[in-house]
Amino acid sequence: MSEQVRNRYRPLFEIRLLHHYWLDEGGTLFDSLPKDQHKKRLRSYDCRRFFVIEPTASTVKTLNGFGCIYKTTALGCIAALPDKVTVPAETMFEFVVTVHDPNLFNYTALTLRPQTIHEIYHEDAKKTYRYRENVPVLSNQTGTLRENIGLDGKGTLFLSQEFLDSPDGVESFFTENGVLKQMVSDQQDDVQELGDKADNPVYVHQGDVPVITPPPTFSEELKKQVPKRGKQLPEDLPVDIFTLIRLQARLDNEQFSLVNKNGQAKEKEKNGKLEPDNSVFHVRFKNRSTLWKYINKKTGALSSVESNPLPLTYYGNAGSKQKPAIGQYLKIEEGNKLVSEIFI
Repeated sequence: MSEQVRNRYRPLFEIRLLHHYWLDEGGTLFDSLPKDQHKKRLRSYDCRRFFVIEPTASTVKTLNGFGCIYKTTALGCIAALPDKVTVPAETMFEFVVTVHDPNLFNYTALTLRPQTIHEIYHEDAKKTYRYRENVPVLSNQTGTLRENIGLDGKGTLFLSQEFLDSPDGVESFFTENGVLKQMVSDQQDDVQELGDKADNPVYVHQGDVPVITPPPTFSEELKKQVPKRGKQLPEDLPVDIFTLIRLQARLDNEQFSLVNKNGQAKEKEKNGKLEPDNSVFHVRFKNRSTLWKYINKKTGALSSVESNPLPLTYYGNAGSKQKPAIGQYLKIEEGNKLVSEIFI
């Protein structure tokens, strides 16, 4: 009789890709919804309608090397590690997020910024360098804990960095005196207040896009061709990358580490039993806010305008009349002011 060997698996980490267009209720933030409605909203959510998240080729090898199970889910992805397998602290897992629904760019903040591909040939090295502008790089080494966010009282781990203190163009986020604000045009005083920073998720923002340092062997002329912010693309990153996520096993942070001090998947004791205690990382994409203009569909005349930019959401209605249809979201006026024209 052959011997059967059964492995017990423990969750190593979970990544949730949450988009507030599909979660908020009109002007009410998803995180402020009543507990039962919060859970119901998550049960109906499926990020696979618009995102694809995949491990890089090197991460696939790493996951296989540890015998991990990796699966995509409606909320993002999850990986489980066999019991007693040890993961070194320096182990890195990388995931590429791409977009397969073009409508996402209509209702997502900060997607006006071009993610142009730059290919630069270095004659001396006989090598072509590829860069993609404005690609956020999110990591559990630079993420942020918000103690006020979450249903279990433990807070929420965001992979975005803390917000910056100064704005940087239309739709950029910044904080001032503890208040989270967002630019709604390129005009410096055209700002929308989003409430106390501590009560808001840490959305993917302009500070998550790293500065690119050109290779030292580049001539001054080549350096001028390198975009200021974004990501150099090695062979295993696709040209249509939207966001890069990096998770390091690390041992130095109880909440953001993937493993315990022994390098194994985290567990905790509850009622005399061990249960998973893996980190759940959030990546939050902010829904776009636009100025809603109501147009008489018979005459084409302007009927009325909402007094402030309003969030675009699938559920609820932040306005006083009809909300914009999904393909009707964006018109860019002078100063990069974002407008939705609604024909009624």
